[in-house]
Amino acid sequence: MMKKFLLKKLIPTLKTFLAYSHNMVSEEFNELTKLKWYKIVFGLKTQFGKKPDMNGILFLIGIRELGQNREFTKAEKMDLFHIATCKLLSYEGFFKYEYTDEEGWPHYDLITQPEYKDLLSQEYYLRKLVVKYFEENDLIPE
Repeated sequence: MMKKFLLKKLIPTLKTFLAYSHNMVSEEFNELTKLKWYKIVFGLKTQFGKKPDMNGILFLIGIRELGQNREFTKAEKMDLFHIATCKLLSYEGFFKYEYTDEEGWPHYDLITQPEYKDLLSQEYYLRKLVVKYFEENDLIPE
């Protein structure tokens, strides 16, 4: 009896959550953005021989922003993810570029904390910003 009660309470909560997630995703990731995203992913797959995941794309953006093509330590790889994330979130005003240090690493200041969303919404939000980055840098394949 307790299981039925919990299930009855859980189902409306899940429906509300899924509806919210769907609305957030559809607002942030329209059809044109989706098409550009797939062009980016397909272009990178063609160039590198395998389909990149979000971490791979962030890594490439970090390398591009750093402007150095070399082997990186594990700590430097984490910094590259950070650079890429800051760059992307700077489009929305969450971070602001401050300076580049003597070793060529860009530094950003946090302006405002991004609102935490569910993982699906975060993924699509980052995809939208990746598309903006590729557009800004004229990197979307035809």
